[in-house]
Amino acid sequence: MKRNLIVLLVLLLLTAFCTSPTNDEKRVLIYTKNGEGYVHDNIAASVAALEKICNTDNIATDVSDEPGVFTSENLEQYDAIIFSNTNNEGFDTEEQKKAFQDYIRSGKGFAAIHSSNATERQWPWYWAMVGGKFIRHAPYQEFDILVTDPNHPSTSPLPSRWTIEDECYYSNQLNPDIHVLLSADMTTIEDEKKSEYPGETFGQQFPLCWCHHYEGGRQWYTALGHNPEFYKDPLFIEHLRGGILWILAITE
Repeated sequence: MKRNLIVLLVLLLLTAFCTSPTNDEKRVLIYTKNGEGYVHDNIAASVAALEKICNTDNIATDVSDEPGVFTSENLEQYDAIIFSNTNNEGFDTEEQKKAFQDYIRSGKGFAAIHSSNATERQWPWYWAMVGGKFIRHAPYQEFDILVTDPNHPSTSPLPSRWTIEDECYYSNQLNPDIHVLLSADMTTIEDEKKSEYPGETFGQQFPLCWCHHYEGGRQWYTALGHNPEFYKDPLFIEHLRGGILWILAITE
């Protein structure tokens, strides 16, 4: 009997050491820096929503708008970085950019929300890593979004056609490697310049959310989230949550 108990304890210890890390061992950095130019009034709402999502899933968070956090030593503590409505210049020095590149190349996760693909507009590496570069958006309006891939954690909770009010973001410099998850139904968009771009680039749809692997890291981007009130919408919360779980390689 005693021998059986010892064997059982050994097996339990081995299981504890060999299983994947639990969520409470994960930590993310939520970054919100804006350079000179337009600053969204949704940042506080987006941070509150992200913190709530992470807290519910036992994921630790730090929040900063200071580019000084981008050092190799400091970034080692994070399993993922979320750029939440950053815009324009996100870094002050080349050393900070290098630390960020090394972080992505180490295999960690990265998510970008709404205007964060308008960050570092002069840095081609960043465009390719995020998956595309913001060029402009249609007027704020109600329009339909189509779920392109219903099997991803960030889209599985959504209806196949989702009607929202937001800015329909148009990006260029799209990385051909991206896997599109959500698309705007362009037939529901009113935009005087629509024929100029995106025109018929993607037919009657245009990518708004995607994921891919880039230089070893896991990247997820959603163009949604202009209105601060949208960060209280249960479907949008589930959309964000799925993206976070994916970049952290957490499966439910």
